[in-house]
Parts: sequence; structure tokens; C-alpha cells
Amino acid sequence: MAVAVNFSAQALRQRTCLRAMARPALDPFPFQKSCQLEQKRMKKQPQGIAIKRTETNKLTNNRGFSSIRSSNNGSDLIFGPPSAADTIKHFYMCINNKNLKKLGDYISEDCYIEDCSFFNPFNGKKEVMHFFDLLMRSMGRNVKFIIEHVCDEDDEFTAGVNWHLEWKQTQVPFTRGCSFYECSEEGGKLVIKKALIVIESPIKPGGMVLVLLKNVTAIFDEFPHAAQCMQHLTDILKLETYID
Repeated sequence: MAVAVNFSAQALRQRTCLRAMARPALDPFPFQKSCQLEQKRMKKQPQGIAIKRTETNKLTNNRGFSSIRSSNNGSDLIFGPPSAADTIKHFYMCINNKNLKKLGDYISEDCYIEDCSFFNPFNGKKEVMHFFDLLMRSMGRNVKFIIEHVCDEDDEFTAGVNWHLEWKQTQVPFTRGCSFYECSEEGGKLVIKKALIVIESPIKPGGMVLVLLKNVTAIFDEFPHAAQCMQHLTDILKLETYID
């Protein structure tokens, strides 16, 4: 019975092919093209399904929610509870938009920011907001922060970001930097509690830094008390700068 069915199906296919070849048409190979189109469609379909599945996995990776950039207005839309990385992205968007009031929503009351370009850290929301106010005024209308990478930890409360400044899509020299943020949850949202900012130095001493490091460490190893004296001197300079 199976042999008869196979034979009949084979004969039917042969008759169909002969009938298609014998039928007059403008296209000399209608059946061949239709077979090729069908084969292409069958090949593309699994690939399309795999692509969709991959995109879905990207959007639902780890937390199930992610920050998505809208192609219409360039704004970030957050589905679900934001992570530290989402908070940092919106934080820099406020700086670029010169929106000081909105920026304050991402700053904790006891925020502590240490910028390595300054002797003293900024302690408390009032000092931090004053610093970012001066920063936005110094940037002018056309300078923007460009985020290159954002990395967040599994605990969703810490994030690191490296960035640079651009003026009308032209990178400003000596403005590369990286920042590390620690967030806390206040009022059902994440706010910045602590930050460390490191900015590229315009001075490039090169190998002299290694020579200087070698000499200083040799002095400290020979005279341990000198290291303590230097630390005290640094603290005094910081205190005088803060008072001024």
C-alpha cells in the first residue's frame, strides 16, 4: 500500500512538471521559478524566526526589562523598574539638556561626589547641585556628553560609564573620562548617592610618571615616616582650599 502511494505521488509530480513545461507562457521557466521562490521562502522563514527570538532575548535579558531608545524622538523609554545604568543615562541626558531641575530628581540628599580634578569632594545635595550648575553653564549650548559604554553590576545599584565631550559632533580634546556611581533607592526610585569622576589630564608626562613613581616609592620604603608627612601635608592643602 505504501509503495502504491509513493508511486502515485511520484507520477503526479511528474505529470505536473510535464504539464507546466508543456503549457505555453510568456515566462519559459514558470515552474522552476515558483520552486525557487518556495525554496527561498522556506529558507528565510526559520532565519526570521531566529532573529525575532534573538531580539526578544536582548530586550528581556536578565531583568526582563530594559532601556530602549526610541527612533522617533531619541528619548529613552523604560519598561519596568530602572536599573543604575538607566538612572545614569537619564542623569547625563539632563546635563545635556541643561535641565537642572530634572537633574535634582536623580541626586540623593546625602550625595557625595569626588572629582579628581578638585582637591575637595562635593558633599550634600546643595554642593553637588551647585557644581553641576556651574558645569552646565561652562558647557554652553553646543557641548554634549557622549556616553561610550555603561557597565552595571548584578546588584543593580552600581554602574560605571566612560564618556567624552563633543561640540557639534566634534570631540573636544582632553575631555575623555570615566565615572563610577553608587545608587540608592529613595521614594521608589534610584538616585545617585556616591560618585567618583576621573578626567583625562591635558598634561602627558609619559614615562616620566614611572620614573617619578619609582623614586617616590623608594623614598617611602627607606623613610616610612615621609609617607605620613606627605599625607598630612595633602590634608592641610585640601583644608585650606576648602576654607578659601
